[in-house]
Amino acid sequence: MRPVWIIDDDKSIRWVIEKALTREGIYFKSFAAADDSLCSLETEPPQVVISDIRMPGASGIDFMQTLKAKRPTTPVIIMTAYSDLESAVAAFQGGAFEYLPKPFDVDHAVELIRRAMEESRFAGPEASTDETATTPEILGSAASMQEVFRAVGRLSQSQATVLITGDSGTGKELVARALHRHSPRASKPFIALNTAAIPKDLLESELFGHERGAFTGAAMMRRGRFEQAEGGTLFLDEIGDMPADLQTRLLRVLSDGQFYRVGGHTPQSANVRVIAATHQDLESRVAQGLFREDLFHRLNVIRLRLPSLRERREDIPLLTNHFLAKSAKELGVEAKRLTQNAIAHLSALPLPGNVRQLENICHWITVMAPGREVDVGDLPPDVRLTGERLATTSDWQRALEQTVTSMLVRGEQDIHTRLTREFEARLIERALAHTGGRRMEAAAMLGIGRNTLTRKIAELGLDADSLTEDQ
Repeated sequence: MRPVWIIDDDKSIRWVIEKALTREGIYFKSFAAADDSLCSLETEPPQVVISDIRMPGASGIDFMQTLKAKRPTTPVIIMTAYSDLESAVAAFQGGAFEYLPKPFDVDHAVELIRRAMEESRFAGPEASTDETATTPEILGSAASMQEVFRAVGRLSQSQATVLITGDSGTGKELVARALHRHSPRASKPFIALNTAAIPKDLLESELFGHERGAFTGAAMMRRGRFEQAEGGTLFLDEIGDMPADLQTRLLRVLSDGQFYRVGGHTPQSANVRVIAATHQDLESRVAQGLFREDLFHRLNVIRLRLPSLRERREDIPLLTNHFLAKSAKELGVEAKRLTQNAIAHLSALPLPGNVRQLENICHWITVMAPGREVDVGDLPPDVRLTGERLATTSDWQRALEQTVTSMLVRGEQDIHTRLTREFEARLIERALAHTGGRRMEAAAMLGIGRNTLTRKIAELGLDADSLTEDQ
């Protein structure tokens, strides 16, 4: 049996995978660098390769290109500690079998290796190393974002219509641009249109153009967005707000590949990939008769859902550093640095505006915050006040969320045990205060036995003298 190759300059990563494969009885060979492995390509070629993406010497992408040129059916699993879209897309475009962000679950890694051994196949063309060198425009280490990265990677050679859903500010246009930039249409135009931002009377002309004299003020022929995007991608944002008559016209274009300019009689061909986006529930709008069901199905070929920032709070420190560096570069100043308390404060906020709101906050900090190190008191006033309201809110779940986030950001340990003890202690103290120290009554209200209550008082080290025993 041919071996599984493990390629990583990190000795600890190699050790973990080696132990897991040994336990599973899978034959393997390990290399500290991609260059070291190439001499074994002819003598003992791999059955599967699991490789880091960034290493001294040849990168995992470079190695994969060399391997695919000689053995195109060998599956390659790319590992990376850099949780960004560019790494995922580069991996999939290079023909990767799967993309595995670090840190990873070892059992999951072994499962991927077994799948790769069973399903040896070539996934796509070689990656462009120029793409990996660009600054990533979408970041995220959360599992939900990794799924988005994988989807973009898998769609990189597809021209299917895509529907992107997600709250406002989650980055739907960024994903649409990434889908275009990593598609066969990348050399052609990317045209974006927010259908909710244009008055209904002008939207038809914006989309399809108009002939001279089509209406008052139409002094010359004008090409619409479909013609401007010819051969490329047309991104229709907030598609859920499109008027009903234009929904019908859009459906005809998607069905027939042709349209007429306003006031025109000659059909125009449309070789355009459509990517639509909405923050609304289109299924609900279809049920209410506000959106055509047939158009919905035309658009909903591939659906990508972008998570809100509150669903991936672990990405807030990463995004904050990125936006601070970006703002500093744009303004030509030194980048600000947030204290751990400031990061914890931001991480606990609701941030209904999602990534866009966080970027605006970072820009404000770059311009307005005094000094290079930024603490909670230096954050925008509305951000500080929101945090203070959260800290004093009667919504205990939100207050608990803020506390947990702060502890995680500070790197504290044994959080579950500590918070559980605090929770039980406050619960018992307040119940006994409410009953005037009558333990039988407090236990009944808490839904536990009196003996359990007495034991908890002792375990938690509560002041028994201050908790008056009922007679």
